Amino acid sequence: MGKSEVFEAFEILLEEIETTIVILKDKQVSSIENGAYDNAKKIIEQISALEKFRDKVKNLQKEWQKSFSSLFAKTSNKRKSKNKLKKGLRTPEDAFRIPILEALVEVGGAASVSKVLELVESKMKNILNQYDYLPLSSNTVRWKNTAQWCRNTMVKEGLLISDSPRGIWKISEKGREYLKKQNLP
Repeated sequence: MGKSEVFEAFEILLEEIETTIVILKDKQVSSIENGAYDNAKKIIEQISALEKFRDKVKNLQKEWQKSFSSLFAKTSNKRKSKNKLKKGLRTPEDAFRIPILEALVEVGGAASVSKVLELVESKMKNILNQYDYLPLSSNTVRWKNTAQWCRNTMVKEGLLISDSPRGIWKISEKGREYLKKQNLP
């Protein structure tokens, strides 16, 4: 992994933590609405613990960037070639572009990572293959990792909003226009 890939990996981890926090906050609201105040209190404690963990991850990301990124950049090519899947076996990143944009439009423009990935998997069930479902060393399923990399690329291209809350993917107006052009006959 190169310097930017490790930084992006931290970003993906932070995004997953934020998604979990959003889910827990929804559960907390539901508990309060249902009068389950003890449960709501436990959820608040879980959220607090996750927020502290998120801050630790952010600090580790900064520490890596400051202290270790140059060391790993020198040795990254050796490790990459050893564990890398042969070209053409997994579904390419670009194949996720339209399904991600379509999923976001279907849910009104923005949704949690888990919701978007659920819809993307449904849309791509005839495309994803056995290699896409293999776990990476991080135990993340390969296709989900590829979809998250695709999301990062689309943010850089302006198709998705870059400053949406962590753990939430949001389509931009440029993304909507891009999708309309792709669906033309």
